[in-house]
Amino acid sequence: MAAMALRPCPVLPARLRTRTPAPLCAVAKQKGATLAPVSIPSSSALPKKKVLVPVGLGSEEMEAVILVDVLRRAGADVVMASVEPELEIMASSGTRLVADTLISDCADEVFDLVALPGGMPGSARLRDSEILRQITVKQAEKKRLYGAICAAPAVALGPWGLLKRKHVTGHPAFKDKLPTFRSVDSNIQVSGELTTSRGPGTAFEFALSFVQQLFGDNVAAEVGGILLMKNDGGHHKKKEFNQIDWSFDQIPHVLIPIANGSEEMEVVMLVDILRRAKVYVVIASIEKSKQIVASQSTKIVADKSIADASGTTYDLIILPGGVTGSERLQKSRILKKLLKEQKLAGRIYGGICSSPFVLQKQGLLKDKIATAHPTTISKLTGQVDDETDVIIDGNLITGRGLVTVIDFALAIINKLFGLSRTRSVAEGLVFDYPKN
Repeated sequence: MAAMALRPCPVLPARLRTRTPAPLCAVAKQKGATLAPVSIPSSSALPKKKVLVPVGLGSEEMEAVILVDVLRRAGADVVMASVEPELEIMASSGTRLVADTLISDCADEVFDLVALPGGMPGSARLRDSEILRQITVKQAEKKRLYGAICAAPAVALGPWGLLKRKHVTGHPAFKDKLPTFRSVDSNIQVSGELTTSRGPGTAFEFALSFVQQLFGDNVAAEVGGILLMKNDGGHHKKKEFNQIDWSFDQIPHVLIPIANGSEEMEVVMLVDILRRAKVYVVIASIEKSKQIVASQSTKIVADKSIADASGTTYDLIILPGGVTGSERLQKSRILKKLLKEQKLAGRIYGGICSSPFVLQKQGLLKDKIATAHPTTISKLTGQVDDETDVIIDGNLITGRGLVTVIDFALAIINKLFGLSRTRSVAEGLVFDYPKN
C-alpha cells in the first residue's frame, strides 16, 4: 500500500531554519477552548511558538486538522480561528469542526506562523475575510512565516498579492491560477517566509515543514517518527489474509464512533477519504453531547449520538484510535452491542491505532491476524504483525494509525469499489498510490 510521497523534511538553508521569534503577546482567551500543550521532550525548553490556522465554510478538514494536530504535538500554541460569524464550521467533506475563537479576536495578535488550509469554498471564504487578509499581509511584510496548501495559494494568497516573486505549488486543479513561470510541481515549496503545498495527501509534509522551520530538524524528525512517517519515502505495507468479497449492491454505510480523546486526524481522514469515494459515513458520539474534544484539543461535532445511530445496520464499523478515546469507546454498551451484532452477522469491522485493543477485549480478534499502533500491539494476545501498516483478514481490517490512515481508508475503498475508484480518490488527494 502506498505512502504519501513522504520524504524526510528537506534540509533548508540556515537562513530559513533559524528565525528570531516575534514578541509574543498575551494569549487571547479562546471561547470554549481546552488547549493543553502537547510537546515532545526535545522541544520543552524552546520558546513558545504561536500559530494561526484559519478555517471557514468548506475548508479542507484533513489539511486544517493535520496542521493543528502536528504543530500542537511539536509544542506550538495553535489557534484555530473561524472566519465565519460562528465558531462551528462545516468542512468540505461534511465534518463539523468547532474553532477555538473567531478571526476578529486575532486581529491584534502576533503569530510566528499563519497557515491556510485549502478546500472549496473554504479557500474563497478565507480570501474574503478582510481581517485575515490584513493579518497575513502583515505577516509577510514583517518577514514572519506564512503558508497555504491546496487551493489556498491560488485562491487566497494570489489575490492578496503574496505570491509575487515567489516559487509556489498548489493543488493540480488550480495550477493554471498560479504564476506561470514560478509554479512548481513539488509537494512542498519553501520560498523565503512562504511555504506552499499541494493537497490533503501532502498535508503531513506541509505541517512538518513548519515544525522544522519553527523548531529545527531534530524536533521535526522526532514528530515525524511519532506520526509513523516513512523516513525513506517508501510505501506503507498492506497484507490481506482469508480474502472475501466486500462489494455491495447499494451505497456502503459506515459507522465511525467517536469519544472525548479520540485521535482527531484519524477521525477526519477516515471520514473525508471515504466520503470522497461516495461512501455514506455516519460519525456517532458515545458521549452525552454530540460535540467531543479530541486528543489534541480539536472539537468535532458528530452527525448523531450513538443511540440515534444504533437503529441503522452498517456495512462497516471502524473505530478510530487515541488512548483515552479508545478507553471510552470500550465502555459504551451500545457500541459493544453493535460490534457484537456486526461480527455475528459476518459484516465488516475494524480499528486503527489503539482501538484494536478494544476489539480484542470484546473477542473480535479471535482467530484473526491484526496490527495496531506500536504502543498498543504488545497488548494484543492473538496473531499480530508489527511490521505491516494495514492488515485485512476476511471481514476485519486493522491499521497502525496516524499517517497510515490514508492507506487504511484507501484499502477500504479498494475492497469496496476496486482499483479505478481508489486511484481517482488518491489523485484528488494528491497521494502517491501504486499502479497495480
